[in-house]
Amino acid sequence: MVEQKVAASATRHQQRIDDLCAASIRALSDEAGLHFRGRRLYRGEKSLPPFAPHLSPKPDIDDFQSFRGAADGMALRLRFSDAALHKRLYPTDPMERMLYEMMEQFRVEALAPSDMPGMVHNLSHRFEAWSLAFYNSGLTETSKGILLYTVAQITRSRVTAQPVVEATEDAIEATRMSIVRSLGHGLAGLRRQRFDQAAYAERALSIAHTVAGMLAAYDQEDITAENDSDTEPDDKPLDFNLWMDFEGEGEEDGFTAASSGNSRSLAESGDVYCVFTDEFDTEAQAIDLVRPALLQEYRERLDQRIEKQGLSVARLARELNAVLATPVRDGWQGGLEEGYIDGRQLTQLITSPSERRLFRQEQYAPVSDSAVSFLIDCSGSMREHVESVAVLVDVMARALDQIGVVTEVLGFTTNAWNGGRAQKAWLRAGRPPHPGRLNETAHLIFKDSDTSWRRARPALGALLKNDLFREGVDGEAVVWATNRMQQRHDGRRLLMVISDGSPTDGATSLANDAHYLDHHLCNVVASLEAQGAVEIYGIGVGLDLSPYYRNNRAFDLSASVTNTVLREIVAMIAAGPRR
Repeated sequence: MVEQKVAASATRHQQRIDDLCAASIRALSDEAGLHFRGRRLYRGEKSLPPFAPHLSPKPDIDDFQSFRGAADGMALRLRFSDAALHKRLYPTDPMERMLYEMMEQFRVEALAPSDMPGMVHNLSHRFEAWSLAFYNSGLTETSKGILLYTVAQITRSRVTAQPVVEATEDAIEATRMSIVRSLGHGLAGLRRQRFDQAAYAERALSIAHTVAGMLAAYDQEDITAENDSDTEPDDKPLDFNLWMDFEGEGEEDGFTAASSGNSRSLAESGDVYCVFTDEFDTEAQAIDLVRPALLQEYRERLDQRIEKQGLSVARLARELNAVLATPVRDGWQGGLEEGYIDGRQLTQLITSPSERRLFRQEQYAPVSDSAVSFLIDCSGSMREHVESVAVLVDVMARALDQIGVVTEVLGFTTNAWNGGRAQKAWLRAGRPPHPGRLNETAHLIFKDSDTSWRRARPALGALLKNDLFREGVDGEAVVWATNRMQQRHDGRRLLMVISDGSPTDGATSLANDAHYLDHHLCNVVASLEAQGAVEIYGIGVGLDLSPYYRNNRAFDLSASVTNTVLREIVAMIAAGPRR
């Protein structure tokens, strides 16, 4: 329990640091829509690419000043760098791009206002911390590593007029002397042209191109060395916080972001979402859609998969209790040596004058007055992930049940492909324009809030029935799930949406436009988040759901569900909703 509390406290502490740094970036850059999400800086709902390798401090290693230095560096980049000009000039070669990005960051850091010495100190502290971590990683023991490290040191020193990191000055001296002739012309004008981004970029690109050529030569030497039995190739990977996903705007942690856009049809109607007909919509208990014998087979398969994964339900329950439970007064504890005087014990002073246990204190017990609803995307693309999703949901529901949290497991799909009877009704009506949603929604209940996990175990096996999975109308499903929670529970309410893609229905897209359903989903989530009655979290299955859900995590569930995945979900809940 202590470990879980410490972990939850650390998560909340890091969240406070992120919020403070985001506030600082907003103030310094004069951009109101900036915030951190999952260690990534966002402008509204769009993630910004990393600006430089040293601007990514690690919570378990770096101190608060490093985070402030990284935040100051990001703010300066947004304030003093023309993003359009920078993007127009950057090279396509990954190594050249990394070097070019790094030198542009050094340029803006050199523009830190002289009347803000705290910022200058934070920037220097952050770069030095990153440099020492780079050096201590062992990467500088390779020819490529020491070259990159030396280039980073001397270019920043030239631009900012600050000395190189003193602790590693001797280590880079030989490399510095060997490359200064090749880089001398480009280095000479860096500081002089720091106020002219275009002119500076020419020199930065020249340096990047030259260094990339040196690294390519090292690679060729390594190839030759592989054929020399007396020589060890220098093949240590450059994997120390150096290779950055600069191309990954809109991507997070290696996951592609869900595609989203504005719907012309929805905008023209004043964001009024339409349903052509709900005559064929259904809401059903999933257990009623599967034959008993097949359901038992699914349940056995699911149990075998869970057992094989080695997941600790008891530990998960403790971790969830630590972040969901709130202390509630639970009477008094007497017979204590401090606290409030217990009048019932005062007579003991007469019989035992030395007695000190005459006090009492209020007792508090942790109570999880919460409800958690899992809403599963049962569209066709989820079929390949269904076993992993079923394992995740089953284990989570079991752990939540153990700590007294009310849970529901819901799903959403359609009764047909490409519209079904709803589309046929539209065709018979003469194809009126902008009909809105054109399919038969199917909302599935795998476990309701009144049923314990133990009693619902067989029904959860229905998640493995592949022919339930068709298309998905996410926005209406989110409204349905939140309404169920608000009608049944008054405490803290959390909705966990599990999906691997954007809303999809062929008939609706063809009759309206491609973004009709995802635009509606964005509107629904934004409205519910603004109300604050339900906390909404997006769990992306191989996909970054940040275009839709402000609070989100993406996971690769292609292989298995691990205890690490479960802990990350707990950490997401512990951090609380971002508004």
